[in-house]
Amino acid sequence: MMMTTTSNISISPSTSALLTRGTPLHTLTITTTSTNNSSISQTTSAPNIITALSVKGTHISPCKCTSSGSRAEEEEIPPNAIRRKKNEGRVVGFSVGVDLGMSRTGVALSKGFFPRPLTILELRGQKLELRLLEIAEREEADEFIIGLPKSSDGKETPQSNVVRSFAGRLAARAAERGWRVYLQDEHGTSADALDFMINIGFKKSARQELNDAYAAMMVLERYFTSSGLGAEIVLPKQKELRDKLQRGAPKDLDFFADECDA
Repeated sequence: MMMTTTSNISISPSTSALLTRGTPLHTLTITTTSTNNSSISQTTSAPNIITALSVKGTHISPCKCTSSGSRAEEEEIPPNAIRRKKNEGRVVGFSVGVDLGMSRTGVALSKGFFPRPLTILELRGQKLELRLLEIAEREEADEFIIGLPKSSDGKETPQSNVVRSFAGRLAARAAERGWRVYLQDEHGTSADALDFMINIGFKKSARQELNDAYAAMMVLERYFTSSGLGAEIVLPKQKELRDKLQRGAPKDLDFFADECDA
């Protein structure tokens, strides 16, 4: 729900705790103080992008391939952004945007329009991987778009290696379910997220709390705006897993084994 009046949005400590546990942003109760000093507590949806955003520094290039896959395999596994544009007969699921940080990971969701921030996770390693898989299953997603840190000149940074390592591990788990993992240049998305939150009236405290999730939203916005061109697929080393990606996600099956209950 977009805000049409001048308001101040405050995020309480209890709200911060909910974010840490992975509560979806669009279900949070926030306190809005209007200009007439009245205070209203209401459950509201996190703002969506209604108008086209100016995406800074988007580099459009042919889809790249990471790991052991061939170009032929890559072309048989197009991202949702390309599938939607080509209007292919394949089922197109939701895309989960991921902004991986040192201690906090922002998560967003989109199906090609109105991307929205979803949650912020304070998990690392295997626990983070499994939680992201749970979110994808719950939201009926079939691909992850992970922001890849780059400098202003397009070169990768030391943090890029950390993200690539994480993406490789997640790709192996996701491929078991026929889900894909892509890397998307995230340079400038944090600044875009900050500008967006300022424009819709978020207070400084709220911007600090929610920036990771909105940065993930901007990663998705860039991915779909460029129609998936420049997104880099992360293919697992095992051929049997790459074959599962080509077949796609199974239908009407329980995607998850007991590992997600761990």
